[in-house]
Amino acid sequence: MTRAQQTISIALLFTSLYLAVFMEVVSFPEKVQKEIVPVLPFWAIVSFGAYLLFKLGLGVFTFNDVPDAHKELVEQIQQARAELSAKGVDVGSD
Repeated sequence: MTRAQQTISIALLFTSLYLAVFMEVVSFPEKVQKEIVPVLPFWAIVSFGAYLLFKLGLGVFTFNDVPDAHKELVEQIQQARAELSAKGVDVGSD
């Protein structure tokens, strides 16, 4: 099962469970059914957005903490410049 199939399967499972609760096939206490269940999709979207913003912020915050990747990238740039220079392309030397 690919990751996309797994994600779609999980999304369909949660959607089915939510619809069963929303349409009162599976019942909860009246207060939960009327006040909490209708806003669950909005809560899920806001929570997912907050999670993505956190991951983005963490990625930006720890961006400089990857010296090995920087070193590898610099080596690849030097290799590309050498290959292009060998073919007669002027790439400059910044």
